[in-house]
Amino acid sequence: MTLLSAINEVCDIVSLDRFDSIYGSNDPNAQTMVALAQEAGEEIARRGDWRRLLKQHVAILSPLTLPADCQRLTPGGAVRTASGGFFRPITNSSQWAVATSTASAQPYFFLRDNQMLFLPASAGVGAIVDYISKNWVLGDPFEERNTLQADDDRTLFPERLLGKGILWRWKRQKGLPFDDSLAEFEADLLQELNADRGAS
Repeated sequence: MTLLSAINEVCDIVSLDRFDSIYGSNDPNAQTMVALAQEAGEEIARRGDWRRLLKQHVAILSPLTLPADCQRLTPGGAVRTASGGFFRPITNSSQWAVATSTASAQPYFFLRDNQMLFLPASAGVGAIVDYISKNWVLGDPFEERNTLQADDDRTLFPERLLGKGILWRWKRQKGLPFDDSLAEFEADLLQELNADRGAS
């Protein structure tokens, strides 16, 4: 399913004429649909740790500048030493200041702006960082990005969710009842997240 086919499926439901082309169209309905698709895609990508958005980065330097597509670290043990041990996170600068002033065998990491600091710094070289990418759009040829730019763009999460996310937003914007469509979207989102994780 592409951006165009997802939007045309929504058009069938809301009684709009199908589009031959959607991206870059001057038609107000087309522009609205693209904006709603972008909003829906961002939400779907943000709400799940989708397998196709899981990325890994190896630190060559310490501190590490996070990859440009990093949305957030994966939950539970996202940072490992080169030897396989886990770095423990430090979440505020006061704790980091205390940790840097004391010797510890336990490796730590701290996020400051777009950098990951390691303690001890030498343990950061070769560290493996697991993260969720913010790039949920698959363009042609195999370009990953976080914005829709063409009719044939696809998603890196289950594609049917995009149409369902557009539908309830369209109804809400037009002042139509959308509770059923939103409930269906939420149920399908949960089902697809479980399936993506291998849960039944």
